[in-house]
Amino acid sequence: MKVLVTGGTGFTGGHLAKRLLALNNEVRVLARSEAKAEEIKKAGAEVVVGDIRDRDTVFKAVKGVEKVYHVAAAYREAYVDDNFYWDTNYKGSLNVFDACLEYGIKRLVHTSTIGVVTTVKNPPSDENEPHSPGDAYQQSKCRAEMEALKYAKEKNLPVSVLRPAAIYGPGDMRLLKMFKMIAKRRWLLMGNGQACFHMVYIDNLVDGYLLCGEKNEAIGEVFIIGDSRYASLNELSGLIAQEFGVNPPKIHIPYMPVYALAALVEGTYKLFKIKKQPPIFKRRVAFFKKNRAFSIEKARNVLGYEPKVDMKTGIHLTAKWYLENGFIKI
Repeated sequence: MKVLVTGGTGFTGGHLAKRLLALNNEVRVLARSEAKAEEIKKAGAEVVVGDIRDRDTVFKAVKGVEKVYHVAAAYREAYVDDNFYWDTNYKGSLNVFDACLEYGIKRLVHTSTIGVVTTVKNPPSDENEPHSPGDAYQQSKCRAEMEALKYAKEKNLPVSVLRPAAIYGPGDMRLLKMFKMIAKRRWLLMGNGQACFHMVYIDNLVDGYLLCGEKNEAIGEVFIIGDSRYASLNELSGLIAQEFGVNPPKIHIPYMPVYALAALVEGTYKLFKIKKQPPIFKRRVAFFKKNRAFSIEKARNVLGYEPKVDMKTGIHLTAKWYLENGFIKI
């Protein structure tokens, strides 16, 4: 089958594209950078260079394929305004939806985020919990998810929506800072450390994508894809510490004073239009307070999804990769 992966040079899109190639699919990727696309091109993928925000480029990429995995997104990039998220995550997704309708795509898998529920009041949450996005990233992704389901219902677009938990694994850079600070004994917990964090190992996530793209029962539905369980920040920090042979973080700092300081610093940077990321900001501090704990029962029951890599193994493989590739030195 000929398939398209948008965002095919990113961590998630790249892993998905390589798995699809290994399954003998003809794979095309849409990528913003030709240089970054060299690796996936050498692996056998066709590359269309362009931006998801450009409608003509998107239509060019979709034409001639049977299945689309829409992964491309703007993810909390530094020094960009809110319009960038809306133009990329919302309007860019509309370009994909319209192109899929135009060319009669057999299946579209649209990537949303568990962040459409910014914090879970009564863990675990599931796909039925009302949306409560926080920042512009979450809001733009939430709106795109809603539009995908609207296209499915009103225009018969064969689309399913996948909400990944926090993605990690060898090659991931988003959680590198946490791993590194714990390894260096510099990780301080704000609050009591009981807030929950739900991750998904990259291989498990790719399994979820493939199931969403294959099962007819997935059309018009939303699925949370995560590892088999979530953990408190205390437990997660302890598991990571074990990998580096250090004691688990034990220092807890009161949450509210730090959050107030973060709000002050962030406001000062905005007031004086300082185009650098402040050393402390509200979203980073809120990480220690928000509950991100989800049920994957719907994916299990409808898709037959079952995470093959457990959290402890995933953390081990990720830590090992950071060490072997010099990102963490102990």
